[in-house]
Amino acid sequence: MEIMEINNKNEWEEFLLAVEEKTFLQSWNWGEFQKSLGEKVWRLGIYDNDLAGVAQAIKIRARRGRFLLVPHGPVISNFPASPAGGQFSIFKQLVKKLKEIAKQEKCAFIRVAPIWECSAENEKLFKDLGFSPAPIHIHPQLTWELGLEKNSDEILSQMRKTTRYLIKQGLKDPDLKIEKSANVNDIEVFNRLYQKTVSRQGFTPFSLDYLKKELAAFADCPSTPAQGAGAASVFLAKYREECLAAAIIIFWQGIAFYHQGASINSKIPAAYLLQWEIIKEAKARGCRLYNFWGIAPLSEPKHPWAGLSLFKTGFGGYGKAYVKTQDLPISPRYWLTFIFEKLRNIKRGF
Repeated sequence: MEIMEINNKNEWEEFLLAVEEKTFLQSWNWGEFQKSLGEKVWRLGIYDNDLAGVAQAIKIRARRGRFLLVPHGPVISNFPASPAGGQFSIFKQLVKKLKEIAKQEKCAFIRVAPIWECSAENEKLFKDLGFSPAPIHIHPQLTWELGLEKNSDEILSQMRKTTRYLIKQGLKDPDLKIEKSANVNDIEVFNRLYQKTVSRQGFTPFSLDYLKKELAAFADCPSTPAQGAGAASVFLAKYREECLAAAIIIFWQGIAFYHQGASINSKIPAAYLLQWEIIKEAKARGCRLYNFWGIAPLSEPKHPWAGLSLFKTGFGGYGKAYVKTQDLPISPRYWLTFIFEKLRNIKRGF
């Protein structure tokens, strides 16, 4: 077994195309986006005769300390169908390589945010290699997905009754319009609404420069190898020219991702019609899945994301729970980060 860097985009993307469980955070273009932010990126291929897995690692330079992040990875072929012993062997070799990089880059720890099923077996795999649950999660550990194989009428019929009603009300309103654009300049319209959402919900926002670079990174990335359409779009819901809801959607390898969203409180069902138009656009692009991104545990009605989660789940679909984000300390400096993040998480109510 050998770990080597991959420098060929086609090899990387073709491997991922054959894997079912994945997100755009392991895509080639996400790595290019991180480079545009000034971060260092390693695209590691795990070879066991053939390419058996990939892991995109990013050096994060944060005020709380430098660390090596593997977002929604590693992605291993036939996982979780491959034998547990095979998984451990592949991951053990990868961790060895990640340690080498982390020490070379003077990182305090390695953080892995996997999209592996939350199971005792998978948790044990991390524990046996010295990992422990991180004090925060970088990316969603509980996500909501909607299959798009059925026709639009069937998808609509399986939504929550209130959601379906509000979509139909939105369709009847001639003053409510949905616009879509791949123009990076239109991100400024999104950002104005995004800042209002930040003020209302109190989360830490991404900068306008970050949002522009994210959209630009996927502008020339087809959602499937056969499609040439831009793979990132800004969707805006406008009522009499006032923007009431907006979203940045990434289309990649037959999956649509609701990655960024913004809205203001309104009696106009703009946010509901917006999502419905995104679902129809995803189907038109040949997507098999719509990923609503993160939700709160449905058993926690006081969670900060509870309201947003109720909104997302109303469109039908199913939830997936992943192994919690895992940390592997490299130096004693890690524990300063651990304490800082733990306290911040408590303050935010998570």
